[in-house]
Amino acid sequence: MAGAAFSGPASSGLVHGVLPAFHGLLREELTFPLSRENSAARDFGTWRAGARAAVHGLLLRPPGADAPFEPVTLDAHPRAGYTARTVEFALTRYSRTRGSLLLPDGPGPFPAVLVLHDHGSEFTIGREKAVRPWAAPDRLARATAWTARYYGGRFTGDELASRGYAVLAVDTLGWGDRGPLTYAGQQALAANLLQLGTSPAGLAAHEDLRAAAFLASLPQVDEHRVGALGFSMGAYRAWQLSALSDDIRAAAAVGWMTTLRHLMTPGNNALRGQSAFHTLHPGLSRLLDIPDVASLAAPKPALFLTGGADPLFPPAGAAAAYAKLRPVWASQDATDRLTTEIWPGQGHTFGTGMQEAVYDWLDRWVGGGGDRGRA
Repeated sequence: MAGAAFSGPASSGLVHGVLPAFHGLLREELTFPLSRENSAARDFGTWRAGARAAVHGLLLRPPGADAPFEPVTLDAHPRAGYTARTVEFALTRYSRTRGSLLLPDGPGPFPAVLVLHDHGSEFTIGREKAVRPWAAPDRLARATAWTARYYGGRFTGDELASRGYAVLAVDTLGWGDRGPLTYAGQQALAANLLQLGTSPAGLAAHEDLRAAAFLASLPQVDEHRVGALGFSMGAYRAWQLSALSDDIRAAAAVGWMTTLRHLMTPGNNALRGQSAFHTLHPGLSRLLDIPDVASLAAPKPALFLTGGADPLFPPAGAAAAYAKLRPVWASQDATDRLTTEIWPGQGHTFGTGMQEAVYDWLDRWVGGGGDRGRA
């Protein structure tokens, strides 16, 4: 209408090719009402139960009860101080899967760690990134090269087994025996899963919950001493699992922690789609920030390590997330159970120095029992 004043946004199009011009306005509306600091529920247990239920409700995991695990051991290969096995079990009611299970020599029950593999856009191997493969020479070559690039030449699962831990590693959908996916195919996979009522992140979360329950159920495992460990996408899954599962008593996460505000910046890897679908739960950011979800694990022991030169998760974002985590553990007199560190000069890798720090931490809180990670 002629002469009418317009006070709306200047543009309704795109900026940077992938962001709506009004993304800043949308971001400002994210107030995270279910976070510990904003929730109307002041009692800690009431808050955690309600927030956890809300997260579970947004996971878009498949409906219905899951089948019994019914595990079968397919092979066994003795190694120095432990035996490597291929086990098959019902990961969900829809599919059986294979996992690498490492059991120390001796009667047990043993402390245990669920090792969650990274993303890295390397889909031909999954669990082999954590456990040295024994049946496929081509996978051994790729896994050896991968660990040399990101893990200081070590297989973290085998390292833990040699230190007396039972270890389980399972492929996420799209990796290893359950793939291989391609980088470009991730968006189509996400679209297809969303059409089917789930999502890559929701399905992975559900499967991780099941894998943790399976590991805790094994007669060789002390169910009170089960931890989770992961690097990069595996780190995201580790702290998420501790937040949502009573089977996990402690979690160590290396190279995946930030706030949504720091993640949603131009140029960040999360804005490219594709790989980001594996850590996106539709609608969750309307309720909780990223560290708010991780804080649901309190007062369990939790370790977060970030590289000071990590280009994917810069230290400013990690520091802001750590600042949101600390008051939650402090409110439960559990400051000694939360470790948050930024390692100067460290990139997006999980080298031997970080590994030794993580193993020492696990020895305290999982291997030695600690206070068994009271929930």
